[in-house]
Amino acid sequence: MKTEVLRAYRFTLDPTTEQEQTLLRWCGNSRLAFNYALAAKKASHEAWRTQVAELVEQGTPEVDARKKVKVPIPGKPTVQKAFLAERGDTRTETEGVCPWWHEVNTHVFQSAWIDADRAWKNWLDSFKGARAGRRVGYPRFKKRGRSRDSFRLHHDVKRPSIRLATHRRLRLPSFGEVRLHDSGKQLARTIGRGEAVIQSVTVSRGGHRWYASVLCKVTMDLPTRASKAQQKAGAVGVDLGVRYLAALSKPLDRGDEASAFVANPRHLKASSQRLTKAQRALARTQKGSVRREKAKRRVGRLHQQVAEQRKAALHQVTKKLTSRFATVAVEDLNVAGMTRSAKGTVENPGRKVRQKSGLNRSILDASLGEFRRQLTYKTSWYGSQLAVLDRWWPSSKTCSECGWRNPSLTLAERVFTCMQCGLIEDRDMNAARNIERHAVPTPNSQVASDKGETQNARGADVSPVSLRTGRQSALKREDTGHPGLVPPQRSDPLAFPNPRQGQAKLF
Repeated sequence: MKTEVLRAYRFTLDPTTEQEQTLLRWCGNSRLAFNYALAAKKASHEAWRTQVAELVEQGTPEVDARKKVKVPIPGKPTVQKAFLAERGDTRTETEGVCPWWHEVNTHVFQSAWIDADRAWKNWLDSFKGARAGRRVGYPRFKKRGRSRDSFRLHHDVKRPSIRLATHRRLRLPSFGEVRLHDSGKQLARTIGRGEAVIQSVTVSRGGHRWYASVLCKVTMDLPTRASKAQQKAGAVGVDLGVRYLAALSKPLDRGDEASAFVANPRHLKASSQRLTKAQRALARTQKGSVRREKAKRRVGRLHQQVAEQRKAALHQVTKKLTSRFATVAVEDLNVAGMTRSAKGTVENPGRKVRQKSGLNRSILDASLGEFRRQLTYKTSWYGSQLAVLDRWWPSSKTCSECGWRNPSLTLAERVFTCMQCGLIEDRDMNAARNIERHAVPTPNSQVASDKGETQNARGADVSPVSLRTGRQSALKREDTGHPGLVPPQRSDPLAFPNPRQGQAKLF
């Protein structure tokens, strides 16, 4: 079925020294425009809060005062109009906030103002509970050296100014041609066939590399169902973890039983020695010195290499899974809760904080959330389907053969032994088979349903009880081992009792 989708083609750039300085200047102007818009929004917000506080002091209830005071938050048109009046111009020696604006493409400013509007809306929607995912904090200003250097350019698709001059050169409006480290032959041929139209390009810097992400509207022939080979392979359960990146209920490569366990590359651990030396060298330098900037670039380069290695490994595994099986079943992992610090509070300090910190680092190095994200959109590309097992379902503690449950199974026990049918199997493989059998198919979508987005990444409610209450309490992913409490499940109601019928809440 022919379908129009937005797809990004990412290229590594090889700019000259002069071009790199221009790219850095444009990134700086993008930060300037974003901060300018955000300052205007924060000023209006502070004015609203001040007026609300004055009404509360006069005796008006806070709820009524919030509804009564109306201070509009300036959007992109208002911000742009104010910026045009204050920008100045070096050609006429007029002072202003950005007198060199004529040396930068206008879309650098335009896209930054759009990003500021989106950042404000994301925070507001998250605060009201209308946005799923992790809680979005109050927007902050972008600081040089802290925020990612990037800018975005748009163009008129009928008269494209963002285009491939050759297979190795990309033309950017008001900038000129920049050499590609990669080959743009695939994108050029797709555009030549009339199957892709360039919408925008985002130029960013990661470590010592510059990247161009060309966003295109591509007409793709998306399969409506799985192929015969995928249907023959059937479904596969995927148990993500740290010991193995993924344990599969079926071998990834036909005929190779060892491919049922995907090794965890541990890219961060492999580079930890070089990173430690580079970070120690950075800590010994003096702030503001040339040597510190050089040491900082080395640390950033190493982190960028780790990120690229991790991303490449995940893409290889997820493509094989989505293109070789009809259904890919995963567990709804609470990654944010799993990687929460164990240090506790002063009154109730945590236990084994150092060990938990190392575990958190290993979980984040495996990038389980990115694994799930790639599966979500790749299943629609290759005709497969994504199935998700409820996070409360005790996949590791349940026998995949008879359904017997071992409530006292600890994380240290790596072999599951069934006391009912005698099954002895690797813990992760047993969990993968349970995931394959009991996962529920979901639509290929990354957004919440029309019933409203009511959960954040920890699984806790997004909507706060009060506007001035503290942080939310997160839900646990599995039970704590109490024999009388069985987490609820969706698929085998005869095998397990419902814990919410006549059971006391133990945590």
